[in-house]
Amino acid sequence: MVSLFDLFKIGVGPSSSHTVGPMRAAGDFAASLKGLGTVETLRVALYGSLAWTGKGHATDRAVLLGLSGMRPDTVDPSQADDCVARITTGHRLSLNGVDIVFDPARDIVFDYETPAPFHPNTMQFEACDAGGVVLSRQRLCSVGGGFVVPEEQLAHQVAPEEPPVPFVFTSGQQLLDLTRRTGLSIAEIVLANESALRPVAEVNAYIARIIDVMMRAVDRGMEQEGVLPGRLAVKRRAPGLHRRLEADRFRNLRTAHEIMDWVSLFAIAVNEENAAGGRLVTAPTNGAAGVMPAVLRYYRTFCQDATAEGERRFILTSTAIGGLFKRNASISGAEVGCQGEVGVACSMAAAGLAAALGGGPEQIENAAEIGMEHHLGMTCDPVGGLVQIPCIERNAFGAVKAINAASLAMRGDGSHHVSLDQVIATMKETGADMSSRYKETSQGGLAVCFPEC
Repeated sequence: MVSLFDLFKIGVGPSSSHTVGPMRAAGDFAASLKGLGTVETLRVALYGSLAWTGKGHATDRAVLLGLSGMRPDTVDPSQADDCVARITTGHRLSLNGVDIVFDPARDIVFDYETPAPFHPNTMQFEACDAGGVVLSRQRLCSVGGGFVVPEEQLAHQVAPEEPPVPFVFTSGQQLLDLTRRTGLSIAEIVLANESALRPVAEVNAYIARIIDVMMRAVDRGMEQEGVLPGRLAVKRRAPGLHRRLEADRFRNLRTAHEIMDWVSLFAIAVNEENAAGGRLVTAPTNGAAGVMPAVLRYYRTFCQDATAEGERRFILTSTAIGGLFKRNASISGAEVGCQGEVGVACSMAAAGLAAALGGGPEQIENAAEIGMEHHLGMTCDPVGGLVQIPCIERNAFGAVKAINAASLAMRGDGSHHVSLDQVIATMKETGADMSSRYKETSQGGLAVCFPEC
């Protein structure tokens, strides 16, 4: 079971696998050093995709913040900038309250040569005492969506311990069978599982919190002017789009085409916030964090009879779908390309919207299947190693596709030829066949065809 507390993480941009994951890993490593002795030197090595696009994805910045004790869900972006500046200029880092010498240019190594044998997002942390004796060495993998696992777990294919929940399902078919046998909806099954692990009030409070963070990211992104960080100097478009759409609103031009423009705006606003290092929710990743908020905002703003209960069903249902992709394939762009990020987000949002609109389990499963089917083979090729081009616009298209997928599924009775399980298996196989040049290394696709100035 993949809990909604794990799938939907509150963090900061620009990347869940390259920012949130490394920050969590660095923080956990720093905490593990307490009581082991006096640390004199600290060294971090980044391999694979973390090396190739780590600078554009702010991985080195994330490592500094994590080692300094900051966490993705609570870090203040403005304080983070000050912390990074102090370490970079002063070459000293506060490790568990003790200052040590640390020069990021020397002590964070982007290793482009050493293979990452078990996952393309691999990192190693090493702490030594004054005599050079290794106090601790950990190799960790950021496997997408902010999830971090020890490399040996992947090396030995150790399955995580299953939590004690009332409804176990590892496939879409098993999930559908459960709904038929119990008479429960997908959302009710997920809620029952979550409530077996913590009080139901805590579950509902967290759902409300992640919805609030999503909506705040939409609002903030529609207001913030300026240029996004990085050498591409991409100008924020969301505020201008917002002004033009607001002007059209007063001319009574509310058409289906304009509604899709609003959906695109919502997604672009969130992902511009992500690119700027703002606060948002991994859904299921940062690179795809705009899809679900955009579709949820569409439901809240444009769907008649939208309710808070419908929003709750949206999140719970999408949790089941995201968990199936996480368990049976991947949500890591470095592992399977952008089909594992925007594609999975589209599938989750399509299922969530169908549930919010009152769709049955078969219609929801169909919506999820449609959402992914038309993202199969999508590469992850960020220009300049930045989560900007084509990532921001891809979220807008993913959100529109999700709404279309839910609409098509709701017009049918849930019967279809290709199952969600078959699409998940196909996505995994397609990702395995995809060249590493197209999997978040910025060595292929648009990343090399676009002439940077």
